[in-house]
Order: sequence, then C-alpha cells, then structure tokens
Amino acid sequence: MLNRAIIMGRITANPELRQTQGGVSVLSFTVAVDRRFTNPSGERQADFIYCVAWRHTAEFISKYFIKGQMIAIDGVLQSRNYVDKNGNNRSVIEVVAENVSFCGSRAETNVNRTHADTASVASNHVQNGDSFSVGDIDGFEEIGTDDSELPF
Repeated sequence: MLNRAIIMGRITANPELRQTQGGVSVLSFTVAVDRRFTNPSGERQADFIYCVAWRHTAEFISKYFIKGQMIAIDGVLQSRNYVDKNGNNRSVIEVVAENVSFCGSRAETNVNRTHADTASVASNHVQNGDSFSVGDIDGFEEIGTDDSELPF
C-alpha cells in the first residue's frame, strides 16, 4: 500500500503553534494550491488543502513561515472524524506534514529572517530530520578543470 502526498502552495494564514495536553507541539494550517487549468473566464482556481504538523516540524513551520509564503510539503493523507462545537459530526481529510521545504524566490524565503538565522536553522533542523532549502552558494569554492587528475 502507498500513502504519499506532495503539495506546494501558499499558506493562507499565519501559523499558530499549539500544545496538546501532553505537551506535544501541533500546528494546523491551510495551503492554497493552484489548479493546472483555468475556468472558462480565464481565472485560475485553487484548492485549499488542510494540513497538520507535529513536534519539530510544527515548531519549524510556526517559526519560519508566514501567511502568503510558498511552502512545499511531503507527507501522508489522513482522514479523521470529530464533533464540532454545535454537536455536528464532521470528517476531514488532511495532509500530515513529514517534511517541509522553503520554495519561491529568495526574497520570499528570507522574509523576517537574516542569512545568519537561516544558517543556524539549517544546522539545527538537519539534525532533527527536517527538510529545507537555502539555495545559497556562499562558502563553496570553484573546482579547477584540470583533466589530468580525473580517474577516467
């Protein structure tokens, strides 16, 4: 069996981190994902996908993503049932985020963040298994093209 969901879109509201009664971080948010086609009047439609993140991934999203920012999410689909505040039975299908990535332009990615903050985030979150993309080439050196050193 296979259950995998990969989406990329814009966050519809500023994420708000919550804690369960047991102290586990959880974050619920919605991502607007454009459809590939336009309607007859030429307008592009969007689907609004419910997402949830837990623990380190939830903390990462709440700290480094804001409303309107592009996000890529890799996770699994989950369905659940609940009773709303009016006593009605409801069901929802959502993406449980396992890995998230920055995407979009560098200007979007660096919103409310400096390069130094991004570098420290990178080192901290790689250890936690979080995924992200900085897209910076600082610190790399050019490798010479002396073909005499190639083994083939």
